[in-house]
Amino acid sequence: MKRPDIKSLKRKAVSMRKDILIMLERAGSGHTGGSLSEVEILLGLYQYKLKHDPKKPEWDGRDRFILSKGHGCPALYAILADCGYFPKEELVTLRKFGSRLQGHPQLGLPGLEISSGSLGQGLSIAAGMALGAHLDKKPIRVYCLLGDGETNEGQIWEAVMTASHYSLDSLCAIIDYNKLQIDGLCCDTMKMNSMHKQWESFGWHVIEADGHDIEAMMDAYDEAEKIKGKPTVILAHTIKGKGISFIEGKAKWHGIAPKKDELEKALAELDEELKRVEKG
Repeated sequence: MKRPDIKSLKRKAVSMRKDILIMLERAGSGHTGGSLSEVEILLGLYQYKLKHDPKKPEWDGRDRFILSKGHGCPALYAILADCGYFPKEELVTLRKFGSRLQGHPQLGLPGLEISSGSLGQGLSIAAGMALGAHLDKKPIRVYCLLGDGETNEGQIWEAVMTASHYSLDSLCAIIDYNKLQIDGLCCDTMKMNSMHKQWESFGWHVIEADGHDIEAMMDAYDEAEKIKGKPTVILAHTIKGKGISFIEGKAKWHGIAPKKDELEKALAELDEELKRVEKG
């Protein structure tokens, strides 16, 4: 696919962050930090690399995307609405009774492959999809977005071994590597000497990228697609709460939503960011 205009994607990043904050404030609950950190990861995927068709969500030739860190679904809902899977006006129904936009992805919403959010399970599902596609000789790719804190789960490493054993080169895992989880720093919760070396030792091709640089993420997706004989993981270095000064890098924003005054302050910061984008 031809690469989209970078300035237009940067505008979309600002718009998505506004949508995320507005829907969370309206809901009065949700996961702010991890939703804001994955914006450019999703933009690079949905606006460039992922084969998908909002008019035909069940198209058999589509690539599959699994949001394993289901609590980050406000960002996914924002990109799905932007792509045209459902009306953007529906975003403000997040977490409301009867809404299709639940606090974790729930099947029934166009564009979703699975209900997710029970952490540690997404990569197993993605590996199964990739293996099934391989056996059926379907030329599709499977992408799975994980939280770095989620890699504390043992099931993740079972899936890592399985994908390597079956040489699932159509599988690409992406780590939202913001170094924070609900209890604080990931390294304090469960020490991992080197995320890069750990995945590499299991037989995966490892790419490190700036998760907030859309061009770098598109480069990473291109590289992953060229790798044969082994699965790929992209360590997307991000900042939890990216884009909002009083939210960035603060673990407490893992599971709380902004209040009205905080929303107004955050939207003002994003308006300033948009001005910087327009100036180039």
